[in-house]
Amino acid sequence: MEDTKFIDAGWLIDGTGGPVRKNIRLHIEKGRIVSINDSCAGDSAAAKATDFGSSTILPCLVDSHVHLWMSGTDDPVAREKQLSAGFDEIKVIISEHVKRHLSHGILAVRDGGDKDAYVMRYRNECIDIKKMPIDIRVAGRGWHRAGRYGGLIGRAPEEDQSLTEAIQYDHEVKDHIKIVNSGLNSLKEFGKETLPQFSAEELSDVVKIAKKCGRRVMVHANGKKPVAAALAAGCHSIEHGFFMGSENLKIMAEKGVVWVPTAFTMKGYAEHVENGSVEHDVSIMNLDHQLGQISKARELGVTIALGTDAGSIGVDHGYAVIEELKLLIAAGYSLPEAIRCATCNGARLLGIGAFGVISEGMAATFLVAKGDPSKLPDALSAIEAIYINGMCASDGLKSVY
Repeated sequence: MEDTKFIDAGWLIDGTGGPVRKNIRLHIEKGRIVSINDSCAGDSAAAKATDFGSSTILPCLVDSHVHLWMSGTDDPVAREKQLSAGFDEIKVIISEHVKRHLSHGILAVRDGGDKDAYVMRYRNECIDIKKMPIDIRVAGRGWHRAGRYGGLIGRAPEEDQSLTEAIQYDHEVKDHIKIVNSGLNSLKEFGKETLPQFSAEELSDVVKIAKKCGRRVMVHANGKKPVAAALAAGCHSIEHGFFMGSENLKIMAEKGVVWVPTAFTMKGYAEHVENGSVEHDVSIMNLDHQLGQISKARELGVTIALGTDAGSIGVDHGYAVIEELKLLIAAGYSLPEAIRCATCNGARLLGIGAFGVISEGMAATFLVAKGDPSKLPDALSAIEAIYINGMCASDGLKSVY
């Protein structure tokens, strides 16, 4: 790798949510950004500069909620097969999903769990992941109350165990703890809420355990009471958060709790059921309500990290990030603000310091998307280049996606 290089770009979105900069030059030394200045086509360094004058540079992306073991297909036979498949079959599916994330410039994903902990096993055992520069953060198997929703992504404590005891004796080496504290959104009855699976006290004990081992707690929670319990307990992120209400949003803003709204799940589902059916209409109503909450969250200053829930019906790995960005923009976020949700905010939620913003002193890890910013987020479907620590990794990645 050359110790020094210059890269010219037509536009820069730096991941902070600030305004787009035009006609910039990155000065890179030993894989880090030394300076970001206006490009100077006439100076002596111009001959050495890589020219992306018709393209936009932005940080690498983070999808803060995925399920790598499942695909977004709506084929019931295919979904049932994936639910019962063994590891040898699932690892092929996971590999394909990882490639799709990379092809859209996503260099980190936070997995929300699976009943057999196959994603964790894949991350730990499979050689091909070492060829792919993607950071996979795993939950292993999540936790739910016996008899309640959550069996697809985790397990319940044993009959003689409390949730705290079950987690204390859990020997899975995972990056975060996933708790399911509500049911799914109803697709038959708009706004239907379920009761919490665990109390604020139970969740508080989980947070204390997590703190001791340096982990964060992500909580699947829809509805006012399940979210309120998670917030009272000090959990670190709320996943989904449909119908949680303004009071919970205010508390999230005050406490700095991150929200991962996964709004595209409802649009994805609506696009795969019969137009005019109850399920279609309720899905659209759920989506509209969620966009209203996202708009309110922006107003209140809630930190949102983009997550897609990829693997849900109609939510395809990689591509869904484009759709989730569009929904953030539809809810009132500017393009730079939406990009921040998918870069800086996601990186901070996952504890990643290697990328997330483009600034002096940071590693030169970023994407190059064809065209000006008006082409985003659609341009993420055809990334022009990916730089990792100052090296153009795109050519090396073509063999894996």
